[in-house]
Amino acid sequence: MPSEFALNVGPLTDDLKQIAAEELRETPEVVAAALEELRNLLKNDDKIYFKTDDDKVLIMYLRPCKFYAKSAYELMKRIADFKEKNKAILDNLLPEDEKKAFIENDVVNVLKDRDHKGRRILVVHCGEIWDPSKVTTDQMLRLFYLIHEAALLEEETQITGVVVIMDYKGLGMKQIRHLTPSFSMKLLGFIQDAMPLRLKEVHMVKEPLIFSMVWKIFKPFIREKLNKRIHFHGSKMSSLHKFIPASHLPSDYGGDLPEINYSGKEWYPVLDQHLDHIKMMNSFGYRN
Repeated sequence: MPSEFALNVGPLTDDLKQIAAEELRETPEVVAAALEELRNLLKNDDKIYFKTDDDKVLIMYLRPCKFYAKSAYELMKRIADFKEKNKAILDNLLPEDEKKAFIENDVVNVLKDRDHKGRRILVVHCGEIWDPSKVTTDQMLRLFYLIHEAALLEEETQITGVVVIMDYKGLGMKQIRHLTPSFSMKLLGFIQDAMPLRLKEVHMVKEPLIFSMVWKIFKPFIREKLNKRIHFHGSKMSSLHKFIPASHLPSDYGGDLPEINYSGKEWYPVLDQHLDHIKMMNSFGYRN
């Protein structure tokens, strides 16, 4: 498999350690104290299960909470709750369950190149490329869920975070009728309550006038923290470039990099390569 489609599971560079110390309070003393406190909180809770004998696993949940153990514990409880509420969609979810959606439909993609801040960029095609009769909104959530599980394997991504580009080119009623309040509650419940990744920015691009109908459905469920991170650009790519320079974007978004010529098809084997990790993540949540 080409290395451009691979997860970076190597050790942290000195630069990343520096960013983690500055932004996340990640110093050896703080980490050690947080790990001990989080372990104790989990050991005294007989309702939820998370692997406690692996520092790397616990750090996945401590990083987005800046190593405040109580906050990480609350996050884990919300994750268990979200998984329980959405059991029908997420229970024992494996990449092979959505292989067709990944390989045959270019709905969700991850750019090969990170941005200028080292962040992963997820591209979601919500417009004409998305055929809801082939990929349902529940499947969309399942795709996001599998991608986020894989992204958590990258310590670099845990530290730098992720950016999402929502591409609404060609959005029509065919798509809008599937973007229901129940889907928006599920999706935003995941993003705002149960996702241990640092979501730094969400960029809405190429949204047509009809997009206002979609925004009315989603807006009531968006809390202030996320709202501040959402930016609307329409067809003005120069507006997007204020956040992500053209040097780090493909020509699809007015960037200097080549046009995107790959999709979930190329990324699917990466997910399949890390089944042990995904199965472990599946085991977390409420105890049976």
